[in-house]
Amino acid sequence: MMARKNLLAGLTQPKLTAVNSEASPPRAAPLPFTSRGAVGAVTRSIDDLANKANAARELEARLTSGQVIVDLDPASIDASFVADRMAQDDEEYQALRESIAQSGQDSPILVRPHPAAPGRFQVAFGHRRLRAARDLGKPVRAVVRPLSDRELVLAQGQENSARANLSFIERARFAHRLEESGYDRETIMLALSADKTTVSRLITVVQRIPAEVVEAIGPAPGTGRDRWVDLAAAFHQGQPPRDLARRLEGGAFRSAESDARFQQVLAWLSEPEPARSIGEGEGARREREPARAWVHSSGARVMKIQSTERATTLAIDKAAAPGFDLFLLERMEDIYSRFLAEAQPRGRKKRPDATGRGD
Repeated sequence: MMARKNLLAGLTQPKLTAVNSEASPPRAAPLPFTSRGAVGAVTRSIDDLANKANAARELEARLTSGQVIVDLDPASIDASFVADRMAQDDEEYQALRESIAQSGQDSPILVRPHPAAPGRFQVAFGHRRLRAARDLGKPVRAVVRPLSDRELVLAQGQENSARANLSFIERARFAHRLEESGYDRETIMLALSADKTTVSRLITVVQRIPAEVVEAIGPAPGTGRDRWVDLAAAFHQGQPPRDLARRLEGGAFRSAESDARFQQVLAWLSEPEPARSIGEGEGARREREPARAWVHSSGARVMKIQSTERATTLAIDKAAAPGFDLFLLERMEDIYSRFLAEAQPRGRKKRPDATGRGD
């Protein structure tokens, strides 16, 4: 057994990343006439997936090298204390299980002795291989190493990042759970192989969408970052339907694919609220006021503003100000903190007119 000081040696070094691995084989020269257009895009995509898979295998080989591979009873192994995947019987898992059933388990999983349950183990990576072995009633091939909590989450996160097979929301939940467990942003960045801005965006999305909604939607593997950011903004800026819980339990919703469930939830939050009358008779007025534009001094119509007595909604025009929504969301904590520090009792000011200028 290697010395403790060499445990996960080099795990956080650049040579273990998907793009810089020293053991990565040189890329083959591109095929003639495939570097441009749709065919070239497909070829590059396939090459990228193959390189990701190779990088994951190399990472696993480094983490398990020099260790004895043993057969363990899947019933004796618990999941990581920080969940990453959202359970789903997708085609990729079905193919993995069939492969193990036919040909056996090619690569071992990495586990550690369970820190709180003598005689049991805890997974660092290989959750789906463990699940497949359990489903098939087979022992699982594993390497056992004494990992600290931090070493476990780094191994778990970097293996998933190398494989690139977690959906955006699964990565976001993993980042959020690491932060809730007390890990600093540097550790989360290393675990996800992501920069500070990306980690901040991942965590913000999960903070703004109710947990029960994320669970109901599922991993949504075909839904990327921008759409999840849109949904987070919709929850943050507006009020969800009052019957949201009932809709999430509806048969049509639950029977849909995960990506379709995402689209349904986003559509629900885009539904216009019915205008509500205040008072009665001829002088009754509507709670919702007409939308107005906010125009920058350059002439760009950046957003529309619509107010009720309960809330004000800002709708950013992505065509006029591409990227401004993400820029604003990433700085919202600082902006609101400045508002709290500077806010003073003041009289009601005149609302901005159509040019975005007030008094």
